[in-house]
Formats: sequence, structure tokens, C-alpha cells
Amino acid sequence: MKNAFKWFDEKLIDILNHKLNNRFLDKFMLLFTNFGGGIFTTCFTLVLILLGNGKARFIGLQIGITLIISQTITYSLKALLGRERPYNILKNLNTFDIILKDHSFPSGHTSASFAIATAIAFNMPQIAIIVYLIALIIGISRIYLGVHYPTDVAGGIIVGIGSAAIVHWGFSFLHFQMLV
Repeated sequence: MKNAFKWFDEKLIDILNHKLNNRFLDKFMLLFTNFGGGIFTTCFTLVLILLGNGKARFIGLQIGITLIISQTITYSLKALLGRERPYNILKNLNTFDIILKDHSFPSGHTSASFAIATAIAFNMPQIAIIVYLIALIIGISRIYLGVHYPTDVAGGIIVGIGSAAIVHWGFSFLHFQMLV
């Protein structure tokens, strides 16, 4: 099973990092990946909480709690598992001069992106496809840029969606309890 994951990781990273590599995607992925980073996700959350109306503020609060949980899980797993980044293992990756000091599994950008997308999708299902597509592109950008394996991104998706589901269900339970 481990060899199957290794084969999958290496094949998909080769396709995204080498075979699809072009100038447009280089610029697009370098820009788009930042939407999953700490600065953007924190600012987005704070804007919703501080400047949003009732529903936006509520979603912002859910996102904030979800991000705290998802990033705690993500960085705990990174420290516990210590998986090396692909550019430290695989030869000839396009790294775009991105060198990170932490470990690879799971992808923090992806877990944050899917945490936000899921929190929004629970509260605004009419835009679920759009927010999940944005989150997926952020995850793909991490593979394209050579900083994560596909299984790191898959792990980030699971952590992000799982964290958002737990928070949403917790909020729903509290709301139900307040009605009873």
C-alpha cells in the first residue's frame, strides 16, 4: 500500500510540476497559492467577524474556530510525522525558489482552504461549488509549486473538511440546545 501511495505521489507531482509547467501557470499558481496562506486566511476571517453583518459575522466566527482547530491538527501532524518536502527527496522539481522550514504532511494551505470552503458551504450552499473549486485550486497549486505531495494535499482536505464539520455540528448542537 505504501508503494502505491509513493507511486501516486510521484506520478501526479511529475504531471503537475513538470508536464503542465508553463509561464501562465507559473504566475497563476504562485499568486493563487497565497489565498491559502496565513495572512490571507486570517485577514479574510477578521474582515468577516469585524465588518460583517449577522450572517457574515457568524460565518467568520465558525471559520475562525475551524481554522484554530484545523491548523492545530495540521501542525501537530507535521511535527509528529516529520515528512520531508518533495523538493528534498525528488530530483529536478521546479521549486520556484520556495524553501520552507516545516514538514510536508498535511498541507497547511489546503487544510485552511478546505476549512474555510466547508464552513462557507455549510452556511451558503448555493456557492459551495465555487468555494470548493477555489480550495481545490489552492491545493493543486501546492503540488504544482513542488512544496507538497498529492497525499499531503489529500490529508489537508480531510483535516479541513473534518474540522469544519465538527465546528458546524457543534454550533448546530448549541443552537438546538438554546431552542429547547
